[in-house]
Amino acid sequence: MVAVGEILLNALFQVLFDRLASPDLFSFVRQLGGGVDSELKKWEKKLRMIQAMLRDAEEKQLTDEAVKMWLDDLQDLAYDAEDILDEFATQALESKLMAENQDSTRQVLSFIPASLNPNAIMFNHSMGSKIKDICGGLEQLCHERIELGLQRIPGSVGTSSASAAQQRLPSSSVPTERAVYGRDKDKARILKMVLSTDEKTDDDANFRVIPIVGMAGVGKTTLAREVYNDKSLNAKDFKFDIKAWVCISDVFDVLSISKALLESITRKPCHLNTLNEVQVDLKTAVDGKRFLLVLDDVWNEDYSLWVDLKAPLLAAAPNSKMIITTRHSHVASTMGPIKHYNLKRLLDEDCWSIFIKHAYESRSLKAHQISELFRKKVVGKCGGLPLAAKSLGGLLRTTRCDLWEDILDSKIWDLPQQSGILPVLRLSYHHLPSYLKRCFAYCAIFPKDYEFYEKELVFLWIGGGIIRQSKNNEQLEDLGSQCFHDLVSRSIFQPSSRNSCKFVMHDLVHDLAQLVSGETIFRLEEANAISRRFERVRHSSYVRGGYDGRSKFEVFYQTENLRTFLPIRIRGGTICSYITGIVLSDLLPKFKRLRVLSLQRYYIGELLVSFEDLKLLRYLNLADTMIRTLPESTNSLLNLEILILRNCSRLKKLPSKMRNLINLHHLDIKGANLLREMPLGMKELKNLRTLSNFIVGKGEAISGLEDLKNLKFLGGELCISGLENVNDSQKVREATLCEKENLKTLSLEWGSQFDNSQDEVMEEYAVGVLDKLQPHKCIKNLTIKQYNGARFPSWLGDPLFSKMEVLKLENCWNCTSLPSLGLLSSLRELTIQGLTKLKSIGSEVYGKGFSKPFQSLEILSFENLPEWEYWDTNIKGNDHADRVEIFPRLHKLSIMECPKLSGKLPELLPSLETLVVATFVIANCEKLEALPNDMHRLNFLEHLRIGQCPSILSFPEEGFPTNLASLVIGGDVKMYKGLIQWGLHRLTALRRLEIDGCHDDEVECFPNEEMGVMLPSSLTHLTIAGFKKLKKLSLMTSLEYLWIKNCPNLASFPELGLPSSLTQLYIDHCPLVKKECKMDKGKEWSKIAHIPCVEIDDKFIYEPQESANENF
Repeated sequence: MVAVGEILLNALFQVLFDRLASPDLFSFVRQLGGGVDSELKKWEKKLRMIQAMLRDAEEKQLTDEAVKMWLDDLQDLAYDAEDILDEFATQALESKLMAENQDSTRQVLSFIPASLNPNAIMFNHSMGSKIKDICGGLEQLCHERIELGLQRIPGSVGTSSASAAQQRLPSSSVPTERAVYGRDKDKARILKMVLSTDEKTDDDANFRVIPIVGMAGVGKTTLAREVYNDKSLNAKDFKFDIKAWVCISDVFDVLSISKALLESITRKPCHLNTLNEVQVDLKTAVDGKRFLLVLDDVWNEDYSLWVDLKAPLLAAAPNSKMIITTRHSHVASTMGPIKHYNLKRLLDEDCWSIFIKHAYESRSLKAHQISELFRKKVVGKCGGLPLAAKSLGGLLRTTRCDLWEDILDSKIWDLPQQSGILPVLRLSYHHLPSYLKRCFAYCAIFPKDYEFYEKELVFLWIGGGIIRQSKNNEQLEDLGSQCFHDLVSRSIFQPSSRNSCKFVMHDLVHDLAQLVSGETIFRLEEANAISRRFERVRHSSYVRGGYDGRSKFEVFYQTENLRTFLPIRIRGGTICSYITGIVLSDLLPKFKRLRVLSLQRYYIGELLVSFEDLKLLRYLNLADTMIRTLPESTNSLLNLEILILRNCSRLKKLPSKMRNLINLHHLDIKGANLLREMPLGMKELKNLRTLSNFIVGKGEAISGLEDLKNLKFLGGELCISGLENVNDSQKVREATLCEKENLKTLSLEWGSQFDNSQDEVMEEYAVGVLDKLQPHKCIKNLTIKQYNGARFPSWLGDPLFSKMEVLKLENCWNCTSLPSLGLLSSLRELTIQGLTKLKSIGSEVYGKGFSKPFQSLEILSFENLPEWEYWDTNIKGNDHADRVEIFPRLHKLSIMECPKLSGKLPELLPSLETLVVATFVIANCEKLEALPNDMHRLNFLEHLRIGQCPSILSFPEEGFPTNLASLVIGGDVKMYKGLIQWGLHRLTALRRLEIDGCHDDEVECFPNEEMGVMLPSSLTHLTIAGFKKLKKLSLMTSLEYLWIKNCPNLASFPELGLPSSLTQLYIDHCPLVKKECKMDKGKEWSKIAHIPCVEIDDKFIYEPQESANENF
């Protein structure tokens, strides 16, 4: 494997220095005695001396294998030292916890010196030999560095030289390709920006910056070059007076760049040596002139340097433009609040075209038989990067054909050096801060193409010790999120094309992660397992199979220093797996240094792991397992920060002494629905950041709501359930939810077992409980379920909750009215479901005197409101003259199972896109009499469904909006005749039409020929049902799908036959036409014989006959 110019030691050293600087650590080791504290001070001295040699070692390792081995040994020693310091910290925690828990009798023993404590003596003895081993190792490395000739080089520690970074040659504006593939649309969009004249900048500059952002090798420079040389930029009506191209690359030196711009503009060498002289001349050169400048390959994030560079350019004429190319969106943001152009990867066919051009050029392809498998390998290797396609093509054109497969199967570090791919990618790595290098290298633990969530990876970084507490006490979760988004902004992580919530690494970037992680990360599926030095492995993963037996894990017995044990499910892999109990009881306890353990989705009923052997564990994921309880040894995991028990559907209780887990930051028990209480002492878990659920129990030795008071850092999502068990409403206020500003989503749930006919006292008690559970004003999502109070408290609907976006009131059976929800200015989604006593929604819901109720509401859903009769939608303003527009942004209105609702629906819905009356849903509303007369104005409405609304007798006067894409009418809705008379052909965008149960006994032909009814030419899917007297169908031109059911008198299809476009025909409960469609016999058979899929009464017509009595 090729040596890497940047290594991870500097970040690891910083972790060690932070630990060695801990006052608590030294206080504890001094109590132990035996000179441990003085030995640790020697560690720090030697490590700092070695650190000073790192820069020299990083450069020399590229050409000296002995130096590379020295660095590998140093990294191993640093990991071992970190393990020892973690053991000291754990022992200190145990001693502190024991001191706090001991009773008054044993407190006398606390005066015995720690060094005389029997447990301390045993611990001190076991650690002594480990400390001596580290000291001996450091001495050996110091001696070897002299033999290797390593020197201290001035400069920042851990910063590699330009030679190590292997920077590319400067670019120029001269085209390098006769044809550029796959960038026509991108070029057109950038040209439009360059030629635009109507946009103003925010900083009063006369020029606009156009950043092209993308990962290494995606073609940013090529695209900029195409735009720069486009002929349209020389047009008379829009011509640039000045054009200049400067390649910036690694160092953003204002003087050098200013001089380069001046030389490019004047076409003369510049011999000036001061910034002032250069910028005065540059200002003169651009004064009053319109310019187009390209700054290629920019890395600068220093805003002050950008301000200095642009100063002379402010004198330019309006509508000047500057194109910059960069891999880092933060670089573009440094230049102002401007829109970035994110350059995507090429399509496979474009990559293939580039490859063919460079691999064969003028040679004939006929001489080479190219298989589809080979083509897939090529485009897969390129992954949408034109640089990779060009480089691979160039390599293969000079390589014997029989070696091509070997090159395509190679990692990037095994490719010939002239490929140019590795140096370009390594430059991205070179520019990462040391802490980000460590985060990036850890990602080699994932398989290629693995899609991951942000939270998933951040938790692994935290658990694996990849990111640790910073000096400014920034929360690890915030630091992890910052690191993640920094890698996204640098195009190292990219959004998945399959799931917008997930991210993925390009294959070549993944290769780079494997390269820089060296031997510290091992994936079980790797082909080179035999040659691995497993003593160096710290993190490991494997693809989880259906049945994972002992043989699969044999190699893990050699990885005694393992920190991460991570089974992974790949796309298409098994959902639930089985694992041998030997791994749990025998293998895992051997990993004394384990930090991350996941057994997610294994079918485990009993956890046979003894956690007393895994005291350094920080991350434990048992999600989706069948465990019923956690072993009591879980209480010994004092370092545990993340405990995931999501969807442990059989879990009945949490450990009784869970209060000992004082470092726990995240507890996820969502979906563990058999839990009935929280163990005693939850208030001691003061570091909790997220707690998915808090269950209010009935017993005595449990935690109550008042325990939440101590959990001051709670954020994210919290569900409080079992609220029917609250027996002291005064203690509810002690939960202090109103002070937890980091909570964004809150669900308050009562049980369903209470008696629906409770007395007024109990109802008022419930109101008091909910009133005291008022959240912080910053809450965004709020759900209240099965609340049994008769009314909602006054805080619900308070306009001070200005950040609330989602509100759901579900199954609050006793509530008879709604609060003033229209005052919630940011509310986007409102669900009212199962309020079985709600009869009226009056003007009070909009808020008294409020001129713009529900100003942000986009989705409104009513469901299962059996007593709801009246909805007041005719709201007047304060002057009682003009109607108030109550839902200006409503996109979707859904009304389902509201049988008593009568009157009219709201009008003036300018933004409505979906109306579901049974995506505008209205269903089972037996007394609803009419749809809004101005429905035709709903220009964004695409989906309309009306069902089980028998009181709707009339069709809207102006009809439906003509842009409807789907229309479903059925279930006792009497508007068929009105729809036909208005004219179906007006629905010019209609693709799907369903009419069921029209209750019009006069219809004998569909569409009605006598009335001149035509179906829209856009219609592709048609379902008709319940036409009792329908005898025939008339012309249908563009259908692809037709379903006819419950039309007992239908006997024939159109005389000219069914359209040739029809591919699916379904006929149910239509006996006459069924008879005429007998294969090769029926009168109508010739009209359906061309259709690939025909089913009659759920039987495919081409199935073999089972008996003589079968019709088909």
